[in-house]
Amino acid sequence: MFIIGERINGMFKVVARAIAERDREAIADLARRQVQAGAQALDINTGPTEGDPVEVMRWLVETVQEAVDVPLSIDTPRLPVLEAGLRVARRAPIINSTTGAKDRLDAQLPLAMEHGASLIGLTIDERGIPRNAEARAEIALTIIARAMEAGLPPDRLYLDPIVLPVSAAQDQSAAALAAIGLFRSLSDPPPNIVVGLSNVSQGAKDRGLVNRTYLVMAMAMGVTTAILDPFDRELMAAQRTAGLLLNQEIYAEDYLEAAKPALAGAGGSV
Repeated sequence: MFIIGERINGMFKVVARAIAERDREAIADLARRQVQAGAQALDINTGPTEGDPVEVMRWLVETVQEAVDVPLSIDTPRLPVLEAGLRVARRAPIINSTTGAKDRLDAQLPLAMEHGASLIGLTIDERGIPRNAEARAEIALTIIARAMEAGLPPDRLYLDPIVLPVSAAQDQSAAALAAIGLFRSLSDPPPNIVVGLSNVSQGAKDRGLVNRTYLVMAMAMGVTTAILDPFDRELMAAQRTAGLLLNQEIYAEDYLEAAKPALAGAGGSV
């Protein structure tokens, strides 16, 4: 499974403070520790910054790249901010994200092609978030078709079934899982499928337990990528174990022991 670390986001107080103070070391440390904990890429989101978001995105991307050598997911709905991050990305980045809406696809598919970027496609369109798996799959098929027309290779497209908080939309947790199963039938080989994991536990009391359980369920349905908190050691252990049981990793009695050097880097609270 491909893990994208979620912690460099201005919604987190420690990141917002580091942005306000232009504290490069705080951001660099957060980047390094996520990679040490098992993240293979890092999501970069300025959050509701009080400064110029274009300048902030550029500063965040440059700061993270000085600390780690992994792909970056440029996470913003604002086109100028997205372009700023893409322009300074050293490795092929990920655009997080487009939707099935025509205007978003028309704006972001050319950017993905220009910058050699991968693209996350949220299964939402002008009508909003679908309430069932079939409607999500319909939008997913639109995104796939448009990506093919633009020349985007299938391995650079990630479909997102839209995970909603179980505390507010309980039926949608199952609908998103069912959509994952349908997405797998849309192309051969099956498409990349990504979930923003922490969304499912927003407003829930036992967030860690909810996240761990849902990740394992999503992996069983065919999810290949997750944007998550790599500092949650139990979550990372559950992901590793699920991968083993799904025959995605070679069995070894000490498979968790082998992961401990990475998991040890997840210490600390952010």
